[in-house]
Amino acid sequence: MDPLGAPSQFVDVDTLPSWGNSCEDQLNASDSAAETYQEETLRSPFLYNKDINGKVVLWKGDVALLNCTAIVNTSNESLTDKNPVSDSIFMLAGPDLKEDLQKLRGCRTGEAKLTKGFNLAARFIIHTVGPKYKSRYRTAAESSLYSCYRNVLQLAKEQSMSSVGFCVINSAKRGYPLEDATHIALRTVRRFLEIHGETIEKVVFAVSELEEATYRKLLPLYFPRSLKEESRSLPYLPADIGNAEGEPVVPERQIRISEKPGAPEDNQEEEDEGLGVDLSFIGSHAFARMEGDIDKQRRLILQGQLSEAALQKQHQRNYNRWLCQARSEDLSDIASLKALYQTGVDNCGRTVMVVVGRNIPVTLIDMDKALLYFIHVMDHIAVKEYVLVYFHTLTSEYNHLDSDFLKKLYDVVDVKYKRNLKAVYFVHPTFRSKVSTWFFTTFSVSGLKDKIHHVDSLHQLFSAISPEQIDFPPFVLEYDARENGPYYASYPPSPDL
Repeated sequence: MDPLGAPSQFVDVDTLPSWGNSCEDQLNASDSAAETYQEETLRSPFLYNKDINGKVVLWKGDVALLNCTAIVNTSNESLTDKNPVSDSIFMLAGPDLKEDLQKLRGCRTGEAKLTKGFNLAARFIIHTVGPKYKSRYRTAAESSLYSCYRNVLQLAKEQSMSSVGFCVINSAKRGYPLEDATHIALRTVRRFLEIHGETIEKVVFAVSELEEATYRKLLPLYFPRSLKEESRSLPYLPADIGNAEGEPVVPERQIRISEKPGAPEDNQEEEDEGLGVDLSFIGSHAFARMEGDIDKQRRLILQGQLSEAALQKQHQRNYNRWLCQARSEDLSDIASLKALYQTGVDNCGRTVMVVVGRNIPVTLIDMDKALLYFIHVMDHIAVKEYVLVYFHTLTSEYNHLDSDFLKKLYDVVDVKYKRNLKAVYFVHPTFRSKVSTWFFTTFSVSGLKDKIHHVDSLHQLFSAISPEQIDFPPFVLEYDARENGPYYASYPPSPDL
């Protein structure tokens, strides 16, 4: 009761029945046959576990009303999304929440950030951003949605929270199919409770009337309430049940079921002997012969047995994942920096790409997003010969890309980037940058040193690229005029820069 004697609108999660207690009498009737089912029936990857089921609650209602230690808010990257969940949380939490959110400076897709609960019954609010769903980039969306649930739970664990109230993170306006998203939500929570169950007492799924039927349909697959329900649910599990933590399996890590479960593959006998393990007890059913191909490939790489063609194929798959993510993410904040853009052509007719070092605030931006933006812009450029013009002009230590990032970029990008890059014009270098470039091209990457050309003045650059073919940032022209004379400094810069 509140001070005025009226019943409180908030909901005590301890009064809500757990998933394990729902339909308990009906389900317990089948438990007497537990030993029979365990011996004769194929077990699910998600075993019947009474303790885990006791921690899970399915509740139809507004997540903002729960008195959990923390509730989850689904929003956009600026944390200003208008959706029923957010609207209710903001209304009940009061105006202080908006002020607290401004301090967070947004939230990336898949990440989770924490604020106080203010006027809510919950002490904290965990804000996360679900992905925008496009069927072409399903893998990237699955990974991002998994990250939402996993990062929320990890944050709850780190903050020693006893209970978490989940809304349905995949909001309708972002287009994620409800059933697909529910599979990811349930299996991620299930795997987390298997590993870290001692750190959390209650996980509540707060759903709407439209969402409730889907959750009731899929919960038995991941939280079976008896051995019989476990067995009955097994055929309905999807092909991809994730890894040990529930994370979607990307193509290069996807499990492979052997065509002949009883027969060893090439070199398999030799490898098994080396492990000294008797595998004769393995059954013949589908789950008995799962193998992680990627681990085998890595072992072969170390042994020098994996062919060059296989290495290239593996690298191509990795690049394609980055490309899919680059096409699905909102990279407008990186684009607004105008640090990378296409201009004209050089004297050989090759596309000229410009990188403006001073426009890259390395310490203030997410460098993974910068890498994604580079891939997004360059993928169609790199199919033909091109050159890079890098303006090092007036950069400070806050603009310098470290060698680890550059090495990661060089390792991630497709072979066409390296093959079709014909020159890098390093404009206005300093002594320190020349030394750093020499070390990087000598010891970190191969095949790049001969393509680097240090250019001390724009006049030198114009011997390879006509001034009419380059859009100059104004400060580059001003600096060059001051240091090298006004020979071309009066050439008009691009009005967009």
